[in-house]
Parts: sequence; structure tokens; C-alpha cells
Amino acid sequence: MKLYFSPASPYVRKVLVCANELGLDGRIERLACAVGVVNRDQDVVARNPLGQVPTLIADDGSELHDSRVICEYLDVIAGGGRLFPAAAAPRFRALVEQSVADGLLDAAVLGRQEVTQRPKEKFWDAWRNAQLAKIASVLDHMEASSRTFSDRSDIGPITTACALSYLDFRYADFDWRTGRTSLATWFESFSTRPSMVRTALKDRAA
Repeated sequence: MKLYFSPASPYVRKVLVCANELGLDGRIERLACAVGVVNRDQDVVARNPLGQVPTLIADDGSELHDSRVICEYLDVIAGGGRLFPAAAAPRFRALVEQSVADGLLDAAVLGRQEVTQRPKEKFWDAWRNAQLAKIASVLDHMEASSRTFSDRSDIGPITTACALSYLDFRYADFDWRTGRTSLATWFESFSTRPSMVRTALKDRAA
């Protein structure tokens, strides 16, 4: 398998954490690329019309886009039911947790792009503040959800951990831990998993 890769992408990291948890990381070749909001990497566009990472090329040549699709694909080829529970109740709980954490990431990425990509004369404070408000609401929701994580390592906790680590990576001044003791304690423990340690986010130049 081949994966179009960016070392700073939390969505790519989610895929790599799943691959590590499933014992598949050694089967994935990482393809360097230069995806951007304005300047699109045409090699990636040829495989994924959205021109985004992660994009996976399976062993049979089929192309899979979006971290949610790729993570579930990896779970299936590893035997199924490990990261995506088979039973309805735990499955949909994990899927909702993944959706919420992905929503936090979407807001965080958009908020950062407002600062790093938009010309200063067009900066929109209200837009970025709206993304930060969304992040805060999700964090409060996660504080309650984290009490059910316990020793789980399915797609819900994995995506949550990747989202929180992205806040630490790109929003160092954003104090998400205060008032969210359960979430912070769980994250500190989950972050020591080998799959998390091996996939730490890095700037491209690092």
C-alpha cells in the first residue's frame, strides 16, 4: 500500500495510528507530497480529485480518500472488528466519537488557515472566533465522553487523541486542559501508546 503523506496532517496521523494499532504500518509506503489550499499537488489530484491527504493506494491499485474511509479499510484488511466494533451499540458510539473529533479538527484547521493562508487585509476575526467557539464546545463534550474511554483503543478514542494532539501542536496557547481533568488525564495516558509516540506530528522542515 502507498499513502500520500504530510507529517503535519492530523488526518494522516489518524491513519498511521490505526495502521500501527493493527500491525500494518510496515506495509504502507509513505509518498511525500506538497498539498496546499491554493497550490494543489497534481500527483495527488490524479489519485484523489480533492487533492487532499490522506490518499491511499491499495495493493490492488484502488484509491481510497478521507481518513474515515481509509481507517475502516485498514481495519477490514486486518480482520475487522478491532477499531470499528461489529456490534451496533459500540460501533455507532465509536463512529459518533470519531465524527465529533474530526469536527474539532476541521474547525482547528480552518482557524489556522485563516491566520496562515488568508491575506492580512482580508483576515476575518469573527470567522476564526467561530471556529474557536466550536472547538471549545467539542472539548466540553469530549470531557464527558472521555469517562467511557477507559482502556478502549477503537476509532473513537484514536481520533479524539489525534485531535487533542493537533491542538497542542498548532494551538500551543489554547488552554484546553483547564476544567477538563478527565479528558486531560486520559489523553496523557493514551499519548504514551507506541502508536501515538511513533506518529508524532512534525512540521515539514523538521
